[in-house]
Amino acid sequence: MSDVIDLLIVGGGINGAGVAADASGRGLSVLLCEQGDLASATSSASSKLIHGGLRYLEHWHFRLVHEALVEREVLLRKAPHLIQPQRFILPHRPHLRPKWLIRTGLFLYDHLAKRGQLPTSRALPLLANANNPLQDSLDYGFQYFDCKVDDARLVVANAMQARQQGATILTRTRCQTAHRQDGLWHVVLEDINSGMRHQYRAKALLNTCGPWAQSFIEKRLKLNSPRHIRLIKGSHFIVKKLYSGEQAYLLQNDDQRIVFVIPFCGDFTLVGTTDTEYKGDPSAAAMDSNEEGYLLEVINACFTRQLSRRDILWRYAGVRPLCDDESAKASAISRDYTLELEVGDDGSAPLLSVFGGKITTYRKLAETVLAQLKPFLPEMAPDWTADALLPGGDISGDIGGSGTEAYAQWLHTQMNNYPWLPSTLLSRLGRAYGSQLSEVLGEARDMADMGPCFGADLYQREVEYLLEKEWACSGEDILWRRSKLGLYFAASQVEALDTFVGELTQARLR
Repeated sequence: MSDVIDLLIVGGGINGAGVAADASGRGLSVLLCEQGDLASATSSASSKLIHGGLRYLEHWHFRLVHEALVEREVLLRKAPHLIQPQRFILPHRPHLRPKWLIRTGLFLYDHLAKRGQLPTSRALPLLANANNPLQDSLDYGFQYFDCKVDDARLVVANAMQARQQGATILTRTRCQTAHRQDGLWHVVLEDINSGMRHQYRAKALLNTCGPWAQSFIEKRLKLNSPRHIRLIKGSHFIVKKLYSGEQAYLLQNDDQRIVFVIPFCGDFTLVGTTDTEYKGDPSAAAMDSNEEGYLLEVINACFTRQLSRRDILWRYAGVRPLCDDESAKASAISRDYTLELEVGDDGSAPLLSVFGGKITTYRKLAETVLAQLKPFLPEMAPDWTADALLPGGDISGDIGGSGTEAYAQWLHTQMNNYPWLPSTLLSRLGRAYGSQLSEVLGEARDMADMGPCFGADLYQREVEYLLEKEWACSGEDILWRRSKLGLYFAASQVEALDTFVGELTQARLR
């Protein structure tokens, strides 16, 4: 049996990875296990936004919005390659919300927290814009700013930071059982691929299983869950670019829900999300025909270009585990997180379970988790993550500054460093890896050194890096979470990539 670990984390989404990074940076020994790929569930099925949650103001969730707005600024500094400012246009529909109400909401949104890198909101006549893609009836609106994010890569970046600081990250590893004994947690982990089981002992156990948080407590730990969670499914679809320009839209709907329309990967548009009750297996969540029809109806009521089901290129759905606050509507349930601490009869071996939460506030959640665990792990160092860059985020160098301007200058420098890289490929690699670009490219001096291309400018060198450094184990991991290039790949190209990944993985096991 292994030495005693300070903190064993079950669940490799954004909350688990964020706590692993924070805890390992405080000098704690950390092990994180994830039954699938990192960010393979809810954390890669988001709307790809770092935002305060403008619509949460209507439900009086001011503390949550304030915290999220503060974190928006923090994360912009921590990961300028993964997080970018995003301009939004909110078309006014008079029968839904009066102008004064929207102005009031946007004023609060601008001033609930100190802004650093994002402009204030303003009113916006829409028909004056020759490139306006909206229907003529929508002639007035408002402009505000939030941020877009590569959600799955943000999870990976936190896991990499944790590993750099000594944490052990085990993917494709399921927590089979855990029980208290002699003041410690005794945990059995199973490698899903090999079936091998290993035993660990830990001072504290953290449950960041997302939509499986309640079932993990009840089925794996054989304990009573302190919270009942409501599973809320959010579905999105991707279409070819719906309009020119890089602006996003926030569309109001008659049922008081809102729909985001966001530029995605340059050539596409992301549409979502829905909020519907879900009762099934979270791993089987998928967009249904009603959700699809709902989103199409909202889009077609606002845009001149009309969409049909045939235009949809990709559909994805994620399940949010939200604490049941008895709200009648799924969209009204708080996105805030709740932490539940339970200890053994002797006051040791704490179990801390995370219920709810949103990607924007993951770092603050991690600080709160560790504050609750500090009485049991008193040797931990103080908070440190607010000013620490994530891997790849160190793009300022001798340039100075931070955020968008620093990133643009850094990318220009990389064009000089790698003049042989096509600009579109450099742009994608820069956004994905930031200052780790040199590690991805290694000793490559021309395109021939990049190896064969599997499609869409995905070359062997990058694939090998992802398998070796970022826990990728399959073509799906690479195409849909690490790179988002699956939208460009034909079936034959996917098959060739899967074959290569399988052969390389087997060769490394021998």
